[in-house]
Amino acid sequence: MTIDTRNPATGEQLESYAELTEGEIETKLAKAADRYADWRQSDYKTRTDLLASIADAFESRSEELGRQITLEMGKTFASAKAEAEKCATAFRFYAENGPALLEDQPWERADGKVYTRYLPMGPVLAVMPWNFPLWQAVRFLAPTIMAGNVGLLKHASVTMGCAELMDQVLRDAGAPEGLFQNLVIKSDAVAAIVEDDRIVAATLTGSEGAGSAVAETAGKCLKKMVLELGGSDPFIVMPSADISDAAEKAVKARIQNTGQSCICGKRMIVHADVYDAFMDKFRAGMKAVTWGDPFDENTDMGPLSSFDQRDTVLDQIEKVRQTDATVEFGGEAMGDDGAFMDAGIISGMTTDNPLMEEELFGPVAMVFKAKDADDAIRIANASPYGLGSAVFTQDEDEQQRFANEIESGMTAFNQVLASMPEAPFGGIKRSGYGRELSAFGLHEFMNAKTVFAS
Repeated sequence: MTIDTRNPATGEQLESYAELTEGEIETKLAKAADRYADWRQSDYKTRTDLLASIADAFESRSEELGRQITLEMGKTFASAKAEAEKCATAFRFYAENGPALLEDQPWERADGKVYTRYLPMGPVLAVMPWNFPLWQAVRFLAPTIMAGNVGLLKHASVTMGCAELMDQVLRDAGAPEGLFQNLVIKSDAVAAIVEDDRIVAATLTGSEGAGSAVAETAGKCLKKMVLELGGSDPFIVMPSADISDAAEKAVKARIQNTGQSCICGKRMIVHADVYDAFMDKFRAGMKAVTWGDPFDENTDMGPLSSFDQRDTVLDQIEKVRQTDATVEFGGEAMGDDGAFMDAGIISGMTTDNPLMEEELFGPVAMVFKAKDADDAIRIANASPYGLGSAVFTQDEDEQQRFANEIESGMTAFNQVLASMPEAPFGGIKRSGYGRELSAFGLHEFMNAKTVFAS
């Protein structure tokens, strides 16, 4: 059995990877357990030196890594290279801040000294998606290395080459054998690995269905999980906003990664007082978006990650046509060879539209008209998802209210939401639980051990 990768811009096959046999999986699990026995004893300098070396490697090989991303899942080469460079910032963040984040945390007590010590737990399995094939994996791996744990990666089939290259880059940067291993497996092999006693925890970024299935297995085994699942993020525009800036950033949010980003605005919720002004600019911006060869520096959007993914989005848009909402333009398959589609807008959306229950993972925006702030919050919270949100308002009181009342793990004001190593990342509701990055991501898979000193 093999896992084949294809170039979504051309449909051509890239590589064929042999799936691991049960014996080969066992060898990798044993190697992970053996490495953990050593790595958990490593001092912080050993870990931070390695993280710094990996950061340098991602920077120096960013073009090679970016090219692999573009070939396998179609994002523009400029954004793919930037993704590789962003990965370096995560490794460097933990190299520079990891020891301080792992310091014993003292607690006040009158009759003695009490503190929490953060200790590693063991091998962690990561199940990762294709939309940010390096960054998603690094969000798990960088803190894993700093914590003294070891990692195994089950990557999306369409980006198996990215996973293999990442494995090679880490080894070239000095990672000891078994510290990080890519598993060339399909989804049906994940449950048995989660159930293995040598795996202490798992993390998954991906679809709600995949997260639920892996979490069910982990729950039966009483193993901790972090889940970062789908999002249908609100992008709210209020009367005090800079409308030109909001419209420009709305276009950026919607077409980033050809619309395949969990945290970029998908539901544009616009106050009635500025609806027409915003929509005039937003329509013009979306109609100006170019699609085509992702290696062409003038291209705004490459193809979707696969023909299957494009067909999923096209099916969603076709269902919308059967509702009261209006597909104003776009959302059509484009080109003869690749998985391309053009940017589009769906207006007249209401909270009872069936698409509210789904994540629209393509370059098409859903637009809602809100009567006031109360209505905007109502529409924002009507989604079953709660990952990120963005609000454009200059009113400080409104900012505080939206920060408190929008049901999401993250809120950005007057900017497109983005992830960064310094800040925790994650959602609520059907968008998952737990946090990645920052101190939160470092501590998720550690034993926060309370020590009562004499």
